[in-house]
Amino acid sequence: MTITLKRAASSAVFLCAGLLLNASAVAQTSFSASYNGAGIYGGSCTSTYNISGVEPSTSGSYPVFVYVVGTMENYTNASAMAAVNKMAAKGYVAATIEYASSQFGTCSVIGAKASCAFNPNNAVSAISQICSRAKADCSKGVVVAGFSQGSIMAILAKNYDARIQAAYGIGAGVEYSGYDLRSCVANGSRSLQSDRLRAVNGEVDNFNGGSASAARSQLQELTGLNCGTSAYGCLNTNNSGWLIVKNSQVYDGSADHCYMRRSGGCFGSQSLLDSGWQSGTQNWQLDANLQWLTNFTSK
Repeated sequence: MTITLKRAASSAVFLCAGLLLNASAVAQTSFSASYNGAGIYGGSCTSTYNISGVEPSTSGSYPVFVYVVGTMENYTNASAMAAVNKMAAKGYVAATIEYASSQFGTCSVIGAKASCAFNPNNAVSAISQICSRAKADCSKGVVVAGFSQGSIMAILAKNYDARIQAAYGIGAGVEYSGYDLRSCVANGSRSLQSDRLRAVNGEVDNFNGGSASAARSQLQELTGLNCGTSAYGCLNTNNSGWLIVKNSQVYDGSADHCYMRRSGGCFGSQSLLDSGWQSGTQNWQLDANLQWLTNFTSK
């Protein structure tokens, strides 16, 4: 009888937990919109791109989160939607934006893409479209995140919109396979202060040098923080700064440019994520970095 009662109680607990989880999922509403952005080579904001978002379904007004994917990525891939859904669950109007991602570029090219996305004075920019939503209150703050080229756009976002409060960059650097971006993204060369930036790169990121020492050097230039020649992390007291992901920390044993994917590096599926990055709580994983962003907005 005791065993039966314990099993019944246990089943009830799991049932309640399941109901709560489902309630949490139901408490979010998806939305879509569009904006005018720049082309592959920058230029004016004359091309139409999509916005996909999730927001709390409960009444109220919320701060905003924007995610920007990397080169050749689908704007609603698994990593983008994982970030968007997690931030909506934290009480944000959260969105991922499409842009001309098929090619990387110089500071002027990527800057044009970022300007079209984040210029609040342009009524058809992505940030204007998102902030115009009934539940969005951008006066409470906007935080951003991005991967690779998208991380550069996220880091540059504050150049165009003073409401940007902090940025989380994945695969963020000052030089990408011959594209030298120091003049626009290095520490001191942009509006976003380094104490509002958190960058997390893989130790064998082939686009940022391919070794831990190269990743470290790039992150030092990006943030202005130097914790020595063997450091795998260098954080300020508010946890801004940088981290290097070790090969041993990821599922496929290779912390490359696309370490958030389950396997295959940047040639791997955009639909399959490293389970630790997606669901874990370590400082290099997704949730810890999104939670860090929440320190810079009001509710």
